[in-house]
Amino acid sequence: MTFPETSAERTWTAVVVTALVALVGGSVLFTDAVYGNFVWHYFWGPVYADAQGAQCAAWNGGAVELLYSNAACVAASEPVAYPGYTLISEAGYAITLLTALVGVHFMLERMKIGEDMRLLWSLFPFVLLGGALRVVEDANNAAEMFGNVDPFLSYPLNALIISPVIYFVMFAVTLVAILGSVLLARRTDLFENYYRPLAATGTVLLVANIAGLSYLAATRDYVQFIPVFTVLTLGLATVITAVVWWAARRWLPSVTSGTEAVGALILWGHAVDGVANVLGLDWGAELGYPRGDLVSKHPLNEYIVDATHALLPESLVHFTGDTWPFILVKVAAVLLVLSLFDEELREEAPRYTTLMLVAVLAVGLGPGTRDMLRATFGI
Repeated sequence: MTFPETSAERTWTAVVVTALVALVGGSVLFTDAVYGNFVWHYFWGPVYADAQGAQCAAWNGGAVELLYSNAACVAASEPVAYPGYTLISEAGYAITLLTALVGVHFMLERMKIGEDMRLLWSLFPFVLLGGALRVVEDANNAAEMFGNVDPFLSYPLNALIISPVIYFVMFAVTLVAILGSVLLARRTDLFENYYRPLAATGTVLLVANIAGLSYLAATRDYVQFIPVFTVLTLGLATVITAVVWWAARRWLPSVTSGTEAVGALILWGHAVDGVANVLGLDWGAELGYPRGDLVSKHPLNEYIVDATHALLPESLVHFTGDTWPFILVKVAAVLLVLSLFDEELREEAPRYTTLMLVAVLAVGLGPGTRDMLRATFGI
């Protein structure tokens, strides 16, 4: 059976094709201006430097040079790409995510799936898997940096599990799992619906990933097992979620009524991200992380740290740390976002609501899982 393309789908396709043609064409015709100073500088350069374990990478007129010291990076001619994110790159990824979600929404409509929240619960293991898979690259880097042995994944294979490329990889893996589960449920009598095989697939992949990291911890000196990070992260995130969700249901019912249990799960996912950041960045050394405190690669963390030092006396920051306001920002942001998903939206656009809530959960719990497990395995 064929389905006629709607005007919305045609518009989406035209926008995506136009953007791709502009980027590719501009990169070919104006290599330095479009590719070097934009695409490479903000998107591929940071991934390349990270994959090679370099402090930064210099464009150098197209003859890219990897640099391994701060002094060399500062002295290099712009553009220079550093591992991590910038406001421009994060804005670009946000636009890409929203564009992809629109396309997935069209797919869900055509397949007539995702109309209720069971899809979100089924995708929960995949959200955890994305963060856990990123830790494999952390272990890969630790092999060379701390173990003085060759990494088990080399470039360009390791680039597939470095942020943000890993998001595209996980998107593809998840999409294949959804399509496979739907076909399995509709063409066989093994399952009543596609939710169980989808959740089972994500769970198996997640368990295999954790088992691999555990094997490294048991057999390699450069990977350790420090469970206090996982225990504290999950415990504190659960307490924060319970308190905030109880208060929100009592005094801000309009925030919680549209999502109910799913909203609590999303709040918990972002609480995990906030707590993992604070524990790793402020208390890593005190909790036994062997490399001292972790270092953030997100601009938001830097702004929060600067604001904390500007507003509070150093004598107090010495005892409280300087990243704890990140938890407050995460909680406030989640409550604001959840307030947009009321019951009317859920009834009028159920697939859109489910898909957007999956995305909100993923952008919090995915990075939070990575930070938590990275500290837990001491890498």
